Amino acid sequence: MGCYQAFSFKLSFSLVLLLIVGVGLGGVASAELSASFYDKNCPNALSTIKSAVDSAVYKEARMGASLLRLHFHDCFVNGCDASLLLDDTATFKGEKTSVANANSLRGFEVIDNIKAELESLCPNMVSCADILAVAARDSIVALGGPTYTVALGRRDSTAANVTATEDLPSPFVNVTKLIAAFSKKGFTVKEMVALSGAHTIGQARCAFFRGRLYNDTDINASFAAAVRAKCPGSGGSGDNNMSELDVTTPTTFDSSYFKNVMSQKGLLHSDQQLYSGGFTKTAVDAYANNAASFMEDFAEAMNKMGRLSPLTGSIGQIRTNCRKVN
Repeated sequence: MGCYQAFSFKLSFSLVLLLIVGVGLGGVASAELSASFYDKNCPNALSTIKSAVDSAVYKEARMGASLLRLHFHDCFVNGCDASLLLDDTATFKGEKTSVANANSLRGFEVIDNIKAELESLCPNMVSCADILAVAARDSIVALGGPTYTVALGRRDSTAANVTATEDLPSPFVNVTKLIAAFSKKGFTVKEMVALSGAHTIGQARCAFFRGRLYNDTDINASFAAAVRAKCPGSGGSGDNNMSELDVTTPTTFDSSYFKNVMSQKGLLHSDQQLYSGGFTKTAVDAYANNAASFMEDFAEAMNKMGRLSPLTGSIGQIRTNCRKVN
């Protein structure tokens, strides 16, 4: 679901206990969201989004992962408020060009097209934040993953928070750092592992996994050799070369990601840490051996993520153009 330098530290017994029982350091807001929010004022909103997403994913399967990642990177920074979509201006610094997001996110044009169509159907009605949430769900379904009900009624922010992009979990960190990053947003260890399963689709840049290929020891030799052909080890060349996060079924949403990690074929250091780091090995084993359980838990965790600190009521606005405030 989708920047990094590894650190080592021990979780205290109390923090581990809090995570296991599901009491995170942060919280999920209980907001005025409803699945029927647009039923009367824009009844074709969901079908319009689904049609556009299905078309985009049909043209390029990777786009499904890209749209899912947009939602994740939006929600992890100040909540699901579409702040991620705001462009930089001469007097405004957005989140797109932060260290965590620059040269990494894509799919903005798909969101733009959906927004333009919805503005034609229902002017000033459907928020960009809701479009991101529904597009993520529809992308998962388009690639064979689980469906779930998306609560609606989010409004769009009028500001961005570049500093808060540091909350996004990095691909270079160890499992304790991953646990801490997700706990800060109110997620349990199990939910963190389930959401990590989003890496069953999509790709990553060589710059994000070069260190793992050439420095990590918990890596399958034949897997490493094959990926090194796409990612030279020195000089910084090939930084933008891409490799699939799931080498088995890269365009199908399934549980192969966990099987790959068990076989030391996790592409990112943070991926492999789910198995090698110790704390989450049992959860990886469980999802690798029970795809239905993974699908169910992933859907529930996505629903929870979509409720992170949304703007509702009269707070925020409904942008007419997702790239700029009204």
